[in-house]
Amino acid sequence: MTIPTISLNSGRDIPQLGFGVFQVDPAETERIVSEALEAGYRHIDTAAIYGNEEGVGRAIAKSGIPREELFITTKQWITEQSADRSRAAIESSLEKLGLESVDLYLIHWPAPAHGLYVESWRALEQFQSEGLTASIGVSNFLVPHLEKLLDETDVTPAVNQIELHPAYQQPGVVAFCREQGIAVEAWAPLGQGKYPLFEEAAVADAAEAHGKTPAQVVIRWHLQSGHIVFPKSNHAERMAENFDVVDFELSEGEVSAITALERDGRVGSHPEDFN
Repeated sequence: MTIPTISLNSGRDIPQLGFGVFQVDPAETERIVSEALEAGYRHIDTAAIYGNEEGVGRAIAKSGIPREELFITTKQWITEQSADRSRAAIESSLEKLGLESVDLYLIHWPAPAHGLYVESWRALEQFQSEGLTASIGVSNFLVPHLEKLLDETDVTPAVNQIELHPAYQQPGVVAFCREQGIAVEAWAPLGQGKYPLFEEAAVADAAEAHGKTPAQVVIRWHLQSGHIVFPKSNHAERMAENFDVVDFELSEGEVSAITALERDGRVGSHPEDFN
């Protein structure tokens, strides 16, 4: 099964469909990531704050998959912002992952009340130049945060990972990112089960029409909308189901109907308030 890729402004390609380990129990991470790799996933998204980088690293080491076939992302937490803490943070993440470098390293939240994300970004630019990470990006950045980075630093983020699902699509942020050549990654791609997304007629009707599950339809909507997406599951059967989304295509009408579900329905924290 061939997963589509997106070319980043860093010159690297990223698999458009990956596997996320947010809220995956550290004690179960090695097993779960191993099952994801067995299912065919080659893009794994973790973060320092998840506490499960070591499990991800063990799964990678035991998989036997050549390093160049994998795309590994991790993230710097709020308390690790600043030039000095940033270096200690990436070195800690690399040690836990058992890797010499990651493919993508992100500032996890702008935490504007701290006022350190520009300083941290300059540190990430240095890490990229040293080869500790192939690409650098941000997560949960709004347009003003991105504008400040673009104005005061040298490297445009390769990605912005934001909350994005049918009820909350952040069109303004997405449009700005696309204008600047910043790829958009969607976290909470299925809304984290916090609203009845799968019961929406636009989703249910498309699922019935294509003989797919509602989750598969929503993941397919993300892919056709140009988002990078990494659903998570603790169950091998669901992992395989989420991965089985490249053998059908939603019609323009079906995509439009799902897009029309936008209602400013944020389910996570607001980036201006999360500090």
